[in-house]
Amino acid sequence: MSKSFFFKILFLFFNRILFGKVRGFHRNLSNNHATTQLFKYQKYPSLALRLDLLSKTLIFNVEEVLLKSPSLFPYFMLVAFEAVGSLRAIVLFLLYPLICLVSEETGLKIMVMVCFFGIKKERFKVGRAVLPKFYLEDVGLEIIEVLKRGGKKVAVSKLPQVMVEDFLREYLEIDVVVGRELKVFHGYFVGLIEEKKKDMIRLEEILVKNKVDSNMIGISGFNISLDDHQLFTRCEEIYLVGNADKRSWQRLPKQKYPKPLIFHDGRLALRPTPLDAVAIFMWAPFGFILAIFRILISNSLPTNISTPLNAFSGMYLTTTMAKNPYSLSNTEKGKNSRGLLYVCNHRTLLDPVYLNVILNKSVTGVTYSVSRISEMLSPIKTVRLSRNRDQDGRMVESLLNQGDVVVCPEGTTCREPYLLRFSPLFAELGDVIVPVAIDTHVTMFYGTTASGLKCLDPLFCLMNPTPMYTVQFLEKVSGLSKSCSTSSNGVVSKFDVANHVQSEIGKALGFECTNLTRRDKYLILVGNQGKV
Repeated sequence: MSKSFFFKILFLFFNRILFGKVRGFHRNLSNNHATTQLFKYQKYPSLALRLDLLSKTLIFNVEEVLLKSPSLFPYFMLVAFEAVGSLRAIVLFLLYPLICLVSEETGLKIMVMVCFFGIKKERFKVGRAVLPKFYLEDVGLEIIEVLKRGGKKVAVSKLPQVMVEDFLREYLEIDVVVGRELKVFHGYFVGLIEEKKKDMIRLEEILVKNKVDSNMIGISGFNISLDDHQLFTRCEEIYLVGNADKRSWQRLPKQKYPKPLIFHDGRLALRPTPLDAVAIFMWAPFGFILAIFRILISNSLPTNISTPLNAFSGMYLTTTMAKNPYSLSNTEKGKNSRGLLYVCNHRTLLDPVYLNVILNKSVTGVTYSVSRISEMLSPIKTVRLSRNRDQDGRMVESLLNQGDVVVCPEGTTCREPYLLRFSPLFAELGDVIVPVAIDTHVTMFYGTTASGLKCLDPLFCLMNPTPMYTVQFLEKVSGLSKSCSTSSNGVVSKFDVANHVQSEIGKALGFECTNLTRRDKYLILVGNQGKV
């Protein structure tokens, strides 16, 4: 029996018994090491049974192991749409058939060129503010449980470093992240990626710098390439994850995120797979016309007429009133002409508008950082606060003397089921405080932004086919006078009132209360303190 025939039989045997569909990555092994290398590879399920992972360094492939979806196209579509604009996203979408026909490396280069060309490096925030949400929704629960049991964790990705590093380090607590490097000229991305040989050299330098040089276990996919094989040669063992393994994994539930996702940015609310991208581009013109129609009828027609028309256009509103609804009687109005202070959590700029529709009476919305265009488009009176405590306090008191006021003490919107810290200013201004719990659901676009044009927030919100609002009025809370705004001698303080209102709204919605503020949100998403 010839030597070549012997090794061919040996290869087919292990391919059928151990790996099923593993292809091609043994062909470049020398004859002297072939048998040793074959035994180095094992199936993934046996990794979950190991008890010694804490003493090991786990090096894994992000695309082949961590993410359930095999396609990288949606993530580049998010970069094109959020970092540049819809025209760049359309170009990328039109090139999708070509990307599918060429090799994986060539397709990656095409997507990088289309998405990154001309973007200023220091202004690229999509990898930190937008992509983590969609990555987390695509992660398998089972692989996260394995990674948690490991010692040091090294992630290797074919995606650009700027697209994956913040997500892996911040939300999955990965120690070392190695992605592809993008070429930069005078501070701008030129749309080219470094060659793999340079990336391999950089990886070796990073591993040495982080003292990752022993007890390494590799985790990769069955589609492991020759370059990946060379990368994992220093591993003691390599566990291979098949498509069947990934299909059987559950998606990582939000309550099991290693770090909670509280803030994220971007306009797209759904992961833009090729089919979803078709839906977005086809709906956008109709959605724009529909949003203009909704704005026009809300501004030009009485509430009792515009509300049914908006409902006919697809807008949903669910209202729950308090068991003991409160309103000022005629006697009380004579004694005290101050209006009610409605305190609600902040989901979109339309929060005060919905309250106005439900109450069927004029209310004044007090907001932060609202654009001039939004003020003009609003069907109710809006007043912009200056963030100067004394000045804002006098303004709200003046507005309460004129009628009912709606205030959002979080100071900014939050998309996820969390409540930011409530400013206690409202507690010492309103005589009667009515907490209002608000939740909203969108299917295609987010009506809020931290880095984009805020004047487009109402438009994007109303472009959704079926925007849904849920409003719950809670039991009233008594406000405080300025004379008793301290907590000494057992007197309830304004902070107690603010925390109580936040807690009651959180219970009604099932949201978690936090001490995070508007400043924290903008530092995370934009890198500034919220000055827009």
